[in-house]
Amino acid sequence: MPRLSQPEPGRYNMPVNAETPHILVVDDDNRLRSLLAKYLGENGFAVSTARDAADARGKIASIAFDLIVLDVMMPGENGMDFAQALRRSGSVPILMLTAMSETEHRIAGLERGVDDYLSKPFEPRELVLRIHSVLRRAPPKAPPDAEIRLGEVVFSPARGEITRNGKPVKVTEVEVTLLKALARKPGAVLSREELVRLTGTNGGSRAIDVHVTRLRRKIEADPKIPRYLQTVRGKGYVLRPD
Repeated sequence: MPRLSQPEPGRYNMPVNAETPHILVVDDDNRLRSLLAKYLGENGFAVSTARDAADARGKIASIAFDLIVLDVMMPGENGMDFAQALRRSGSVPILMLTAMSETEHRIAGLERGVDDYLSKPFEPRELVLRIHSVLRRAPPKAPPDAEIRLGEVVFSPARGEITRNGKPVKVTEVEVTLLKALARKPGAVLSREELVRLTGTNGGSRAIDVHVTRLRRKIEADPKIPRYLQTVRGKGYVLRPD
């Protein structure tokens, strides 16, 4: 457990704005999660929290985080496996919290794409310093595209809206989340399983197929011969915008 009695209240308070790094804290310990969120918030970060990997995926699907503070030992999908899945689908920096100090565990995490480690118990000030260090090493984020063009269709990820020839197209929240997930990596193939994780969709791979079919009816000129949302046989789906 980190020694969170050390910070001086208010000392590190900073205004939160569009440039403020947004941190996602993923830990199944409710008390630790709350304390870390409070401390990081006092040190100038915007903070969201998640209780496990599934909860985190739901937040990642709608928010572009600057860094993830991730606990190793969690029920269900552990931190190691979650870090590996995150690295397959993106490059968000990961700082791992672990009670396991053995070298083999650190190597295993680094092999899965973890950027830095902090062993429990830790000083909260060290956590802040390590976060700043990881963020400095991370490549600058590319500015998000205001619009994604798919022929006559325009998708605005920021607003979660689709228009065709300037007229709004009615879409469900799941369809918007699915399109956002694909639009984050245009030209990259995402498996059905990965899309299930990124979108938090119930019903597994079959449900993804159903949502893709419905989405194609709204964005494709000919849904039977899709130009933009394509199937890659045996692998998954890919979005190829103009």
